[in-house]
Amino acid sequence: MQTSRMAQIEQQALKRYLEFDKAKKNAEANGGAASRMMSRSSIINMHDNLAMERIINHSDLFPIAYLQVGLNVSKAVCRLTTRNRSGQIESYGTGFLVAPSLLLTNHHVLHTYEAAQYAAAEFNYEDDVNFLPKEIVSFRLDPDKLFITDEELDFTLVAVHDIDAEGVKLSDFGYLPLLPQPGKILEGEYVSIIQHPKGGPKAVTIRENEVKFISSDYVHYVSDTEPGSSGSPVFNDQWVVVALHHAGIPHPEDDSKWIANEGIRISSIVRHLTQHQASAVDANGRQLLDQLLLDPAAVAAPMEIGTLEAQWYSGAAGYDPAFLGQGFEIPLPILNDERQSDIAETADGKKVLDYTHFSIVMSKSRKLAYYSAVNIDGSQLIEVKRENDKWYFDPRIPEEYQTGPEVYKNNDIDRGHLTRRQDPNWGMDAVKANEHTFHFTNCSPQHKNFNQKIWLSLEDYLLENAGEHDLKVTVFTGPVFRASDVVYRGCQIPVEFWKVAVMKKEDGSLSVTAYLQSQENLIGDLEFVYGGFQTYQVAVAEIEQLTGLDFGELRNYDALAASTVRVVIASREDLQL
Repeated sequence: MQTSRMAQIEQQALKRYLEFDKAKKNAEANGGAASRMMSRSSIINMHDNLAMERIINHSDLFPIAYLQVGLNVSKAVCRLTTRNRSGQIESYGTGFLVAPSLLLTNHHVLHTYEAAQYAAAEFNYEDDVNFLPKEIVSFRLDPDKLFITDEELDFTLVAVHDIDAEGVKLSDFGYLPLLPQPGKILEGEYVSIIQHPKGGPKAVTIRENEVKFISSDYVHYVSDTEPGSSGSPVFNDQWVVVALHHAGIPHPEDDSKWIANEGIRISSIVRHLTQHQASAVDANGRQLLDQLLLDPAAVAAPMEIGTLEAQWYSGAAGYDPAFLGQGFEIPLPILNDERQSDIAETADGKKVLDYTHFSIVMSKSRKLAYYSAVNIDGSQLIEVKRENDKWYFDPRIPEEYQTGPEVYKNNDIDRGHLTRRQDPNWGMDAVKANEHTFHFTNCSPQHKNFNQKIWLSLEDYLLENAGEHDLKVTVFTGPVFRASDVVYRGCQIPVEFWKVAVMKKEDGSLSVTAYLQSQENLIGDLEFVYGGFQTYQVAVAEIEQLTGLDFGELRNYDALAASTVRVVIASREDLQL
């Protein structure tokens, strides 16, 4: 990399830094702090009880495991050695694995396909606990498989050979996943950087690196880096990669000094790769890129059974009837007398299980929920990462009244969320709400193909509109219980599911819509059948008749209140609001 190009990058970084410094002094630049804090909370591991204390109060307390995690992630960081055709070393940089066979570094470190052909990724170039050098493991890059570079965002993504000359596997060094959502770091927090300064042994700067400014594509932080650190991963306190380090920022009046450093936000890099995913690479390259961009929530993970401690339930107010505002109180629906006696009660006699932003009423005989009720605040929605597939029995009611994992093993039956995982994930308690949705009380047996088409599109429609228009929405969801429902592994599987959505329209009036979908064609043979199914918009009164629920005044605001005809929903345009 020519010196003039690096100087140009540094001057561009300085220009951005000065602009952000000026903007921050404007009171408007400080707006949205609460929103940023909520987004940041979605990245925190729920078991790190000290994390929020560090962020809010700048505490220096860490669980001791913090150090071990740092060592673990450091394995994926390597020194990049670039050579010319004659094999002479030209420069050093840093890179890190971001997928099983993909490495990320700066464009100015590997700016051409040819440069990648002659470069090597050297792992273990570091000292052990006795300050003796470890044995270096070197892998050749494989730009024929994948090579994507972007000068503006100053990144290069390149494939790496899976095995080195000695037979060592690249997979031994792991990789650092790139999370697409923003909000992984806040101004005023501290970052750590694992790097190869001046091409030397691996080193780390820990937490003495305050984040000064964050823009749409860049993060500015005060830290100790050297030439050769270009391409290093920048971590938050959870050892999640938040930026790709690429430049120091020179002092505007003394170019021998540095005032800060600049990194490219990971969310910007992932967004760029996603936008160019289909057109920029061939089929083989796209398969590699899919490993990086695949949503972890879309991967079926083995189900785990866990237990939440008592504090996870304390303070959970559940569904709020007054959520839509003054004059629009929407109480929970009331079950008829026959079904009232079948409600599973807590030890202290409560018939409603309250979670974060949603509530559930359970049936003892069916071991499933009669319904769930959730409040969705579109102005505060947070994208929460799905860590795993751990599900919980609710300890507040007997386990015998909850359908557990035995129904869902080794078949085509999914644990279908009633209150969808994303719906209650808003505000400061978004992480807690997300975890609360993974209770067996909040799921019902659904064929794996049931939720993949129009029903899912309907749920997306409700959530997207809540987010795009900052709407508040209340959604009730549940199964239709029939005596004729198929018995499978001791559980009667509902044939139909319903949903009632309530929101305020722009004119201040209520919009109430009800929907019904059947999985009857799918569960005739649970192991083999794939059948068609249909979603209908129906009158609220029909849901009441099918379920034994009383929605009170809601039926008066129903768009289909006077109709006895079901409307087939084949697309969003068919919805009658």
